[in-house]
Amino acid sequence: MTAPSTPSPILPPHVRVFVRDWLSSNNVLLKGDGKRVLVDTGHGRHAPLTLALVASRQGLDGAPLDLIVNTHCHSDHMGGNAAVARAYGCPVAVPVGEAAAIVEWDTKALLLDYAGQSAERFVVDEAIHPGSTHAWGGLEWRAIAAPGHDMGALVFYNPEYRLLISGDALWETGFGLVMPAEVDPAALPATRATLETLARLDVRMVIPGHGEPFSGVAQALERAFSRIAAFESDPRRPARHALKALLTFMLLERRRMPLADLPAYVERVPIFREFNTRFFRLAPQAYAEMLVAELRKAGAVAIDGADVVPAAAAVAG
Repeated sequence: MTAPSTPSPILPPHVRVFVRDWLSSNNVLLKGDGKRVLVDTGHGRHAPLTLALVASRQGLDGAPLDLIVNTHCHSDHMGGNAAVARAYGCPVAVPVGEAAAIVEWDTKALLLDYAGQSAERFVVDEAIHPGSTHAWGGLEWRAIAAPGHDMGALVFYNPEYRLLISGDALWETGFGLVMPAEVDPAALPATRATLETLARLDVRMVIPGHGEPFSGVAQALERAFSRIAAFESDPRRPARHALKALLTFMLLERRRMPLADLPAYVERVPIFREFNTRFFRLAPQAYAEMLVAELRKAGAVAIDGADVVPAAAAVAG
């Protein structure tokens, strides 16, 4: 877990970004005049730190929180919703495309137990529609549909300061995992369409779901378009990327796992088992070894004795 970032001089003073590690998404606090809003609450395991950051002098400093908003509803973005909502007695707003999955607690659609993850259930009070505008933290934000990594995702754009809260639709190094065409035929085309939408915006600063805020928007988009082209050219590539991201995420949460336990893990967790059946058809031992070898090559994990552990600079992208 990381300490809160120092507010950048190129961000307006009423926008606070708490940069987290790759288990928790960044928390964006909009705290100017009017409605005080927290965008994304991080992972449930890190909820105590999220609460401490939001309550700090850099955060609300004793002021109330009026609303929690999610860019999308994966465990690293909405896992702290229940704890923060309890602490502040505030409502929760999610993208309209995510609302039904939350109400029904569809753990496959939310990539929870289906992907070996968990989150505390919470109540949805408001659904945010693409194209709507919102006065949050003294600024006007436009909600823009950003399907791909998550088909119901939204990003939020402030034209006055040319700020984009991008969730996992755009990072400085790419974007969040995307389902292969064989699993969801709409995901890759939607990801490309989202990148094209973002490229048409006049953006000066991106506040991503993971990593530091950045101003090199054109370069980030170039990297993202290069990645989506690679995914489009090889159906196994997005599958491998998704599995490696999910395995890294699991290790960030657990901190370590015996190598001997990994074959049973990839056989037990549905998305790993289903992807292996569809794309690789390997024995569990060979399948686990393949994923660990690729993650070690990428510098995302290391071997510590008989265990696999996340590397110090491990990221899920």
